[in-house]
Amino acid sequence: MVVITIPKPKLFITRELPGGAIEKLRKYYEVEVWDKPTPPPRDVLLSKTRDIDALGSLLTDKIDKELIDGSSRLRIIAQYAVGYDNIDVNYATAKGIYVTNTPGVLTDATADLTFALILAVARRIIEAHDFVVSGKWWESKVAWHPSMMLGIELRGKTIGIIGMGRIGKAVARRALGFGMNVVYYDRGRLPEHEEEELKARYLPLEELLKTSDIVTVHIPLTQETRHLIREEHFKLMKRTAIFINTSRGGIVKTEDLVKALENKWIYGAGLDVFEEEPLQANHPLTKLPNVVLTPHIGSATWEARIAMADAVAENLIAFYEGRIPPNLVNPDVVRIRRPGF
Repeated sequence: MVVITIPKPKLFITRELPGGAIEKLRKYYEVEVWDKPTPPPRDVLLSKTRDIDALGSLLTDKIDKELIDGSSRLRIIAQYAVGYDNIDVNYATAKGIYVTNTPGVLTDATADLTFALILAVARRIIEAHDFVVSGKWWESKVAWHPSMMLGIELRGKTIGIIGMGRIGKAVARRALGFGMNVVYYDRGRLPEHEEEELKARYLPLEELLKTSDIVTVHIPLTQETRHLIREEHFKLMKRTAIFINTSRGGIVKTEDLVKALENKWIYGAGLDVFEEEPLQANHPLTKLPNVVLTPHIGSATWEARIAMADAVAENLIAFYEGRIPPNLVNPDVVRIRRPGF
C-alpha cells in the first residue's frame, strides 16, 4: 500500500511571536520563523517569500507590488497588527490574496497606554522622576513647596478623540472614569445610543481642536489621513492643551509638532508612534522637556501580544480549512478566489 503524503503549505513569519501560536500553526503549515529582533532585510524578505503560500507579517515589513509579484504561490498575508498601511491591500486583492489583521485584542492595552501618556504629561511624571533620581531634589533642600512640579488635573477637562473606533471608544470610557467631558471627530457620527452611552458629543475637527484640553489620535494612516494634523491645527489648540498620538506617526506632520512644542503653542505631548521608527537619539523631540516618548508599545502587554499571535493563527487556520478568516481586511477578495489552498 502506497501512502501519499500531501506537503503542508509553506508559511514564513517575519518575527518570533509570544505564546503558543507558532506551535499551533505547525500542525497545518511548514513554518519558518525569522528569529532576529530586527526585520528581515529587504533582499532577504523578497527571497524568503518567493516560494511561500502564506506570510505572517509585521508593520515593519513592506508588502508591495514587487513582493507580491515575486510570490506566485502566496495566498494569504496574516498581519500581526491592527493597522496594515505597510501592505498594498488593493494589489493583493486584485491578485486574489487574502489580508487579515488582529483587531479588538489590543484595544484595552492601547487605551491604557493612551491614558498613561496623558497622565505622564499632565502631571509631569518624567520630569519629576528625573528631578528625584538626578539628585536635584536632594540638592534643593526643599521637601515640599506649594509651586513644586505643578501639573494639570483631568476632572472637568474636555478630551477630544480623533477617531471613534474600538480604541477611541475605550479611551472615552476611561475618560468618563476621570470625570472628563468627551467630544469626538470621525468621518461619520456614532449611532445615537453610542453617543449617549459614552456621553460623547460630535464636533467638526477644527471645533474639536479649539475646544479640547486633551487631543488624542486614534485613526488609521491612509492617503487621506497622512499629515492630517499640521501647523494650522496646533495653532487652533489651547495653550494649555496636551496632544497624544498612539495611532500612527504619519498622521502628524512632525516638524510642525516640534514647532508647536518649542513655541509653547500647546502645553505638551505624549507620543508612542513616529513618522520614522525607531526614533533617532538626537531627534528634536528628544530634547524637549514637555514631551513624553515611548517606543511604539501601545499593544505591549503579555495579554495583548499573545492574543494578537493567537488571532494570526486563527486567521491562518481558518484559511487553511477553506473558511473565510475571522479578521479579513479585504472582503472583496472572496469574489476573486475562495479561501484555502
